[in-house]
Amino acid sequence: MRVLRYSVEEAVASLWRGRRSSAASVATIAAALVVLGALLLVSSNVERLLARWAAAAEMSVYLHDDVTPEARAAVEQMLRESELVSDHEFVSKAEALSRFRRDFADLAGVTAQVTAYPFPASFEVRLDPDVGDAAAVERLANVLQGASGVEEVRFDQIWIERVTSAVVLLRGVGLVVVLVLVVAAALTVTNVVRLACFARRDEIEIMQLVGAPLTYVRGPFVLEGVLQGGLGALAALLLLGIGFAVGQSWYGDTAAQLLGVDAVQFLPPAIGLLLVLGGMAVGCVGGLVAARSTRSGVEISGEP
Repeated sequence: MRVLRYSVEEAVASLWRGRRSSAASVATIAAALVVLGALLLVSSNVERLLARWAAAAEMSVYLHDDVTPEARAAVEQMLRESELVSDHEFVSKAEALSRFRRDFADLAGVTAQVTAYPFPASFEVRLDPDVGDAAAVERLANVLQGASGVEEVRFDQIWIERVTSAVVLLRGVGLVVVLVLVVAAALTVTNVVRLACFARRDEIEIMQLVGAPLTYVRGPFVLEGVLQGGLGALAALLLLGIGFAVGQSWYGDTAAQLLGVDAVQFLPPAIGLLLVLGGMAVGCVGGLVAARSTRSGVEISGEP
């Protein structure tokens, strides 16, 4: 406890003495963790949205205008017998036009003078969310596409998989950027702590000569790096929280209406804690590297 108290006091004093250079390392760590936190925030909400859409995935089977009653009945029989389909509904051409006028009231005037029905009849198919077999659903879509009277089959899962692939790609690119920023942050911490080591070079040499334990020599510098990393992580969480609150107040209602979600969620406390620990770990690495150098390049290893 005595070593810890001494290290904390010396680290805080060193941070205050070199507050300008320390601010640079804190800002670098904060920038890296802001990018990482934003990546996690966006990807987690997009994955939650995709999971909800996938659970409510629908298939639309559009029919030709001249489809015969027998062909339509055959398609409906296929849907009724499929284990992948939990429910289906036939939407006539008149009902499709009525839904368009109801859902897009601003465009209702466009169809006011329409004498014929511009939208095809269709079956709206709700898939069983417990199936989880994309290949089986794709086979069903291909069978329906080849049925008599069917003009087109549209399946939500196709574009959901495309969005998922885009999210995975975005996450990979983001992780590469974060890795570069983390390395830059660790190097910045190393240089800042090395400056603190240089400023106290005479004191360090005296401590080595009198046989001071290694923890007393290195401890303050390592802890200084840890404090810088922790402060950077807290600053990143603060910036993310402010940005999230502003975005939620400006676009929260619009996003809920367009995407069909109740609310966009902030990072859970566990992720926030991991970000803080990660920032402290980056600072610790930088402090450990810097603590090995003193005036004239002698290692702080207890051996003059």
